[in-house]
Amino acid sequence: MLTLYHLWLSPVSRAVRVVAAEKGVAIDLQVEPVWERRPEFLALNPASDVPVLVDGDGFALSGGAIAEYLDETVPEPPLIGVDALERAEVRRLVAWFDGKFAHEVTDNLVGEKVMKRFLGFGEPDSAAIRAGHANIRTHLDYIAFLIERRSWLAGERLSLADIAAAAHISCVDYLGDVPWADHEAAKDWYARIKSRPSFRPLLADAIPGLAPSKVYADLDF
Repeated sequence: MLTLYHLWLSPVSRAVRVVAAEKGVAIDLQVEPVWERRPEFLALNPASDVPVLVDGDGFALSGGAIAEYLDETVPEPPLIGVDALERAEVRRLVAWFDGKFAHEVTDNLVGEKVMKRFLGFGEPDSAAIRAGHANIRTHLDYIAFLIERRSWLAGERLSLADIAAAAHISCVDYLGDVPWADHEAAKDWYARIKSRPSFRPLLADAIPGLAPSKVYADLDF
């Protein structure tokens, strides 16, 4: 059995959970309070962040590499792409959401509103939150731009690009900070992801002391 050390609102952790479900790979989920810096966890990942995947032999793999590892070791369905050009586009978009979106949106909203509290970094920065609210609109417009030209973000099939993007957006949506009413094309794309069986366990997440937004688990939002 594979064990995944994760946090509920860690987008990369969420992406790994969806990939594993798409592949039919069973994983044991373990919430890891990274702010405690447990010696046992630091031995698995000295960076002390999640996700970390551990197999039965004790081999540990961390970060975004986990999704590609699962895609290579369980080939069906292919999520990284079937040729060099498609794989390059998938990787470009995964980097976009795990890098640019994370910096401009997720860190400013989830980081300020939730993670600061757990990490003991003080009060949320209102300027950062305002920036996150402004920036997400640009990213939703970009999703719409891609979907107008393709069936999915990177091409004609669901890929790691869609999963990475949806993982980040789901974290922000948990807080109720996605302006869906103004972004119908992005909303329609997210509804398709949200209704997949692989995504539904994420919609059942309930963080102690932090209830999700009213539309978070609603498939007809």
